[in-house]
Amino acid sequence: MKISLVTPAGKKSRAGNRTTAVRWARILRDLGHRVNIAEQDNGDDADMMVAVHAWRSHRSIRTFSDNHPDRPLVVLLAGTDIYAFQHSHAEATLDSMERATALVCLHDLVHQAIPKKFGKKLNVIYQSAPPLSSTRQPSKRSFDICVVGHLRDEKDSLRAAYAARLAPPNSKLRVIHLGKAHNKEWAQATATEVKNNPRFHSLGEVPGWRVRRQFATSHAMVMSSVMEGGANVVSEAVAAGLPIIASHIDGNVGLLGEDYEGYYPAQDTESLSALLYRAETDPRYLKKLSAQVRKLQPLFKANKEAKAWKTLLAEIKL
Repeated sequence: MKISLVTPAGKKSRAGNRTTAVRWARILRDLGHRVNIAEQDNGDDADMMVAVHAWRSHRSIRTFSDNHPDRPLVVLLAGTDIYAFQHSHAEATLDSMERATALVCLHDLVHQAIPKKFGKKLNVIYQSAPPLSSTRQPSKRSFDICVVGHLRDEKDSLRAAYAARLAPPNSKLRVIHLGKAHNKEWAQATATEVKNNPRFHSLGEVPGWRVRRQFATSHAMVMSSVMEGGANVVSEAVAAGLPIIASHIDGNVGLLGEDYEGYYPAQDTESLSALLYRAETDPRYLKKLSAQVRKLQPLFKANKEAKAWKTLLAEIKL
């Protein structure tokens, strides 16, 4: 079967949408299908379309649905679809949901945020990630916290840096960010923070191997987003056995579980700072987060993700 896989992220992008598309293409090829990845595609020569992002891929979704109403159409609901665009751009986003044969989401709580009529179409597929190739060895000279992802509003990307400013003088806390600025405003804000905050370091956009190396030397990762559809970097951190300190939003809770002990209220700098200092000074707390993360690792195995896709394709009669 030939599958058109549409994603708004281009070939050179390291954004989550591209990472998801590339991994799904590999899974579908391993299942015996031919997959073409494109930013836009009418799908005329495809037996099926998989579209990443209901709103951003709406043109391709609409065209494929109009031209081939009898062919399967799977739509991934991105975080911005779920928590922003279904409200701000309702016509196109909800039309994509309506046209989809099946909807895919990346965490357990999405059903609470979309119209109930789409619940029967919804399929949760956890994003997989490989384990580290060697044992983690966190830095002994500093207490390193990594923040991974592009600098943008939805990620609240500098929250950990702001929290680090509140650390007491005896703290060895160091925040290391990996990712590029979404626009000039974020680039300027990051440069200013680097200049004025000695605890904050920004490495810019880096390849995946550099992120994994940072996982190996960090004590924890901060996931500070205000909205998420289920971030792949959470899967990667879990697979690496890296403790996560996360904003208490559905996109994080839907992956880590309500009983996870590493949450802070989103955008609350003081609470995040207190949690970081607790992680630094209380070995039992950090050990507890590590144990909770390791317990979650089976959810993000590659064979589980592949099995979920195989099951979904069987359900839509492919």
